[in-house]
Amino acid sequence: MKIATFNINGIKARLPRLVEWLDETQPDIACLQELKSSDETIPTKEIEAAGYGALYHGQKGFNGVAILARGADPVEVQRGLAGEDEDEQSRYLEADVHGVRVASIYLPNGNPHPGPKFDYKLRWMKRLRERAQRLLASEIPTVLAGDYNVIPHDDDVWDVRGMADDALMQPESRDAYFRLLGDGWTDAIRSRHPQGHVWTFWDYQAGGWQRDHGFRIDHLLLSPAMADRLVDAQVDKDYRGREKASDHAPTWARFA
Repeated sequence: MKIATFNINGIKARLPRLVEWLDETQPDIACLQELKSSDETIPTKEIEAAGYGALYHGQKGFNGVAILARGADPVEVQRGLAGEDEDEQSRYLEADVHGVRVASIYLPNGNPHPGPKFDYKLRWMKRLRERAQRLLASEIPTVLAGDYNVIPHDDDVWDVRGMADDALMQPESRDAYFRLLGDGWTDAIRSRHPQGHVWTFWDYQAGGWQRDHGFRIDHLLLSPAMADRLVDAQVDKDYRGREKASDHAPTWARFA
């Protein structure tokens, strides 16, 4: 089984790249983020034609997450996180697919820091941890996949000094991420690349892609049952270099 996460940065704008990637790599489950589309305007026919059933939690112009399943229809478990009833941002979707519980996550960016957006990020991460703890307690094989907007380690970024003031690298952001791991989750990419220097994002500005100046913010966190089955975890880096590509590259894990 192959489970992938891909911040598509606009599902309608990147539809040719998405269908191309699905056809060429055929993940069994694909978690998408930053759809920037309401549920009503998502190109469902093209995705179904590629052989995937799908669940969407969209939002017009912003955010939005989805779970795609090859040859199957994901069974929705939960959309959104408990804890803030007034929070209407579409950032969390959870489903059962192929015998696995999967969540697609688009964690808040948190910039500018400090400020209310960073405070919201930290509250959101606390709510995510509370949900993740319940999933661990259930002992359901689970993968929490998505754009976490957290750079966990200094060797997960090209320019440590240049990102030092960014919300993605603040001690509070990292602490919240490591608290998740401390509860029993495994960072799939880190477990296969402990030396770091694996990027999943390259900014459109300042020749980030051309100079390979990137960082890692797309993560797949595995429950113990899934960590025991992990065979490999990699980044489909070449897709970032294609025409009209997302600024993220697909990131995936394969399980026995």
